[in-house]
Amino acid sequence: MARQFRRIVQIVLAVAAVWPYLYSHMKTTIELPDAILERTKVAAARRRTSMKNLVIQGLEMVLQDEVTPAPPTEALARLRGGYHLGGHPMTREEMHAR
Repeated sequence: MARQFRRIVQIVLAVAAVWPYLYSHMKTTIELPDAILERTKVAAARRRTSMKNLVIQGLEMVLQDEVTPAPPTEALARLRGGYHLGGHPMTREEMHAR
């Protein structure tokens, strides 16, 4: 019995270790013109990599210069500070009486 429990714990720990990586990638389908698909296949073969890796590298090159918009600091500060809506916290009875 202890042996089975130990094995279950090992499996749970192994799954927990890889869990973040299970859903860190999203599969998607894209349509490419035939000419670009053929060029992509040839380029991937020349570089001895997969088409997937070639597309990832290309997207990373294009996106590296993207500027991430600054967070709206004023709005975030208002949310952190909360809003005073007046009055006092309502009791359960007061809420249900409305």
